[in-house]
Amino acid sequence: MNLVVLDTNVIVSGLLSETGKPAKVLDLALDGRFQLAYDDRILGEYEDVLARPKLKLRPSHVQAVLVYLELAGMQVEATPLPAKGFPDTDDLPFAEVFISANADALVTGNLRHFAPLTEKGAAIFTPAIFLEHFFPDG
Repeated sequence: MNLVVLDTNVIVSGLLSETGKPAKVLDLALDGRFQLAYDDRILGEYEDVLARPKLKLRPSHVQAVLVYLELAGMQVEATPLPAKGFPDTDDLPFAEVFISANADALVTGNLRHFAPLTEKGAAIFTPAIFLEHFFPDG
């Protein structure tokens, strides 16, 4: 089973709209088609962002998704990376978990936020490219 790191923006987009590529990626995670890699910082960010009132997400639905992702996922002890080249240091935990877990992919809506990894040929994908690469048959 593939091990994948999901950036918060993918989960937010997947919950805000039931259609679209982020929703499909989230559905695949919830169907157990790949395993999520995370650490406490990532779960904390998911919780903080998804609780924002402006998103108008149902707290019970958010909680159910987060509990499933945590239970079905793999918690990783991440090794710190240098922040150089990362435009948003809030993205470092995702990069660190991706590298430390030797994950198969990191899925994000903001490829430029992971430029230090993409420049080295790391498997950083948009939701659409992730789906094409790992789930070409839908």
